[in-house]
Amino acid sequence: MANKLADLKGPGIGDYNELERILPQDYRSLLTPKQTQQAIFEVKNYIEEKLCKELNLMMVTVPLIVDAESGVNDMLDRDGSRTPVHFHIPNDRDLHPIDAQVVQAATKWKRLALKQFEMKPGEGLCTDMRAVRKDYFLDHDHSAYVDQWDWERAITPKERNLQFLTHIVRAIWNVLKGAEKHVQSTFPQLQTDQYPNLPHNLTFLHAEDILARYPDLPRKARETAILQDYPAVFIYGIGWKLDDGYPHEMRASDYDDWVTETRSEDGRPMHGLNGDILVWNPVTKRRHELSSMGIRVNAESLRKQLKLSGQLDFLKFPYHQAILKDEIPFSIGGGIGQSRTYMLLLKKAHLGEVSVTVWPRVLKSICRKKHIDVLE
Repeated sequence: MANKLADLKGPGIGDYNELERILPQDYRSLLTPKQTQQAIFEVKNYIEEKLCKELNLMMVTVPLIVDAESGVNDMLDRDGSRTPVHFHIPNDRDLHPIDAQVVQAATKWKRLALKQFEMKPGEGLCTDMRAVRKDYFLDHDHSAYVDQWDWERAITPKERNLQFLTHIVRAIWNVLKGAEKHVQSTFPQLQTDQYPNLPHNLTFLHAEDILARYPDLPRKARETAILQDYPAVFIYGIGWKLDDGYPHEMRASDYDDWVTETRSEDGRPMHGLNGDILVWNPVTKRRHELSSMGIRVNAESLRKQLKLSGQLDFLKFPYHQAILKDEIPFSIGGGIGQSRTYMLLLKKAHLGEVSVTVWPRVLKSICRKKHIDVLE
């Protein structure tokens, strides 16, 4: 059980000796650094165009910094282990100062933006989001710099169900599969038996069912195990406490709805209107998370989740008040990791091959030994 508890404390491997062992021993990039940059923007442009078309979204600008008093910043989890970069703007000799935070994600801002841009049910927005998450361990697929296609779509109350969530997930998967086909048409060397393509279809499973299959394994090990049988999965119900007494993973209490009761296909009671897309990465031979998404909290589920998390004091923030007063739309939304997607589709061993950010010297030394070209 101690391993399960430790597994909830956040992403990352946590040890560079282990990272050196798990990185590929015989890796050679299929693309040169120049080709990699060209391929990145082939994928980026394709996904932005097709995602907007599939989900009826429009591209909008997105903040890098937000007012700390707004409550809009994404806290990522509910144990307080990952906090945003915070700074003071003195402004006008401290007569009109602002305490600002660098965003960790645009999750809550997007829902407010639906109202700002007068989005009706069936309409939504997509952002080219940049963020900083300073508390991650920097390994092969986690960095302090985060880039995502953060999207949000207004929905009706009747669409707050698993069937609608599944419909949206399948549309996103089709976009990702289309991007893979598109980039391989430009760079055919990416189509290789050494690294198989993504499967045609996603397999949909509930976190409770995965736990039932592997009751003694912690969450990451369960995900690794299930991906041996199903190389691309969507896991429903992340955040609710499962039968072993632990959630599949900690989730923030004020955006995804993980408390609402649902039913499995065979009629069993479940919880949660959210989930993750995970795939098997044939280059790293590890689990690879591409996207988290969910139907957002309404007034009822927000109160329940804040109470369960011991965070009812959040109700003082303008964002939370707007939900309680039904001043912002019901919505569904998520984030698709840009560099994570590039890393996967371009058959790369390390996030640093597609993303320019900071890495410790020890990691860059490991990568040089393994012929991994980390961008600087």
